[in-house]
Amino acid sequence: MAEEKKLSTATLKKVFNRHYQLLGCFNYERQMSTGFAWTMMPALRNLYGDDPDKMQEAVKRHLEFFNCATTVSPFIIGITCAMEEQYANSAEGEYDPASITSVKTALMGPLAGIGDSFFWGTFRVIGAGIAAPLAIAANVLGPILYLVINVIPSEIVRRLGFKIGYEGGSKFLDRIQADGTLQKMTEAARIMGLVVIGAMIPSMVTIALTATASINGAEIVVQDIFDQICPQILPLGLVFACYALLKKRVSGTVILFVLLALGIVMTAFGLV
Repeated sequence: MAEEKKLSTATLKKVFNRHYQLLGCFNYERQMSTGFAWTMMPALRNLYGDDPDKMQEAVKRHLEFFNCATTVSPFIIGITCAMEEQYANSAEGEYDPASITSVKTALMGPLAGIGDSFFWGTFRVIGAGIAAPLAIAANVLGPILYLVINVIPSEIVRRLGFKIGYEGGSKFLDRIQADGTLQKMTEAARIMGLVVIGAMIPSMVTIALTATASINGAEIVVQDIFDQICPQILPLGLVFACYALLKKRVSGTVILFVLLALGIVMTAFGLV
């Protein structure tokens, strides 16, 4: 029987310390994905260092889209470490690694709202509002009060969140995996993601053709023809086209520049 793989205390400390660099390589395509993968590297080496294929699979898994408030992110990182540990010790086909991504996706939205509201929009503003006038007056209480109001609470939440995420998350995940809740959560996260993306298409993607066509002397707006076939069919088609390009591994940045150029050309010719 293979020896059970367990993340050491030293490895967990390295993971936690690396989380401070989550925003060190931010990009508009996958947000904090590079920082998240960098944060997880000590744990991944500990668990999959002897299996290059699984190591590559794990790195790719954590290079997927991730965006969350940094103060509460250690909770997600702790749970992710616990799930990777479970996956590394599971038999072939017994554990679906897609559930790791699903749990991250399900948690990052709600926690981002909490983290941004409390630490970015409340404690930071109050701390700066009180500390700035004191600092301008050369009062040493300025930076001290900022630390007490904003930095120290943030640090406490980070450390407790990571500890609870890893230790409590492991027990919690064992329980929900045994009763089938984890599988349901994974499927629910996928469905919710598709619903959200579907709702975003008509609300955030806009194509309004201004071109007209003359049919039997009558001027017909081309946009009206498409609307009669199916409302918002053009935004839907554009999204599907972009998705097809992404599936073919075309960079999202390249697609963005192509759309920008297409918009300029269509505007210049009076099509939109």
